[in-house]
Amino acid sequence: MNAKLYVGNLPFSTSDQELQELFAQQGSVVSAKVMTDRYTGRSRGFGFVEMSTCEEAQQAISAFHGSELGGRALVVNEARPLEKKPLYGNRAQVSNITPSQEESPGSSTPDQIPNAEVDSLPSQAQT
Repeated sequence: MNAKLYVGNLPFSTSDQELQELFAQQGSVVSAKVMTDRYTGRSRGFGFVEMSTCEEAQQAISAFHGSELGGRALVVNEARPLEKKPLYGNRAQVSNITPSQEESPGSSTPDQIPNAEVDSLPSQAQT
């Protein structure tokens, strides 16, 4: 079974080929990809390497985690699954009321909380 590794803190000059050659020292590399910015094409300083076996992946972690490449200490871990992001960004509603306030009588509700913008306006003199 293939094992995917996260490789962080890469020098920005590292290519996919260089990453593959580095990890090939520890076993068979299925794929190696340095992540790039979609607009500029510049490296984002991290990538992913897929090793052919879990044993080879563990050897690569042991060999390369903390080792230097281009003057930078590499971070090598097992890759975590990609987390799903909301379709239109994080638009979660934030409430001013905590669950403990909802249950206690006499606590303030959102419509009773003063609005800082309105309260800070100077009062208009009536003529």
